[in-house]
Amino acid sequence: MKITEHIFETFLWNARFLVILAVISSLVGTLLLFTLATMDMFALAKHFISITLLGEVKPDDFHVEVISHIITSVDDFLLAIVMLIFALGMYELFISKIDVAEDCDHSTNILMINTLDDLKDRLTKVILMILIVTFFKNVLYVKFDDPLNILYMGAGILMVSLSVYFTHKSH
Repeated sequence: MKITEHIFETFLWNARFLVILAVISSLVGTLLLFTLATMDMFALAKHFISITLLGEVKPDDFHVEVISHIITSVDDFLLAIVMLIFALGMYELFISKIDVAEDCDHSTNILMINTLDDLKDRLTKVILMILIVTFFKNVLYVKFDDPLNILYMGAGILMVSLSVYFTHKSH
């Protein structure tokens, strides 16, 4: 019976290596998001140069379009950071500590994950930033022709402010 128990516990312990699939997938997602956001920024720069320097016809909503593209890229970069933190955290929690990160003098604590609560806390902060950026992007398209829209935007800003306040207060 002891041998069977040992074999099963060894199998169960080694099953943690399945997390490698989540780590690798998250790293691929991180690479894709960083590449997508970078390509979007270069395309925006090309479009901006063609309108401002080459004299192409400037659309009426050009300013909003540029800001919207930049905010979308920031959103993509933040989501890529979420995926990177998730990959590092899952690796550190289930597989092994990252020795290179611990030996590095200029390593930041945001990438050091010791518990599941650490991972959750870091992911929550970045996801909150994504929500704030998305809110800001949507504000660009709000028409302030109705007093109710102004009230809704004020309420939204209050909610964003409260969420940031309570996130920092919890520490």
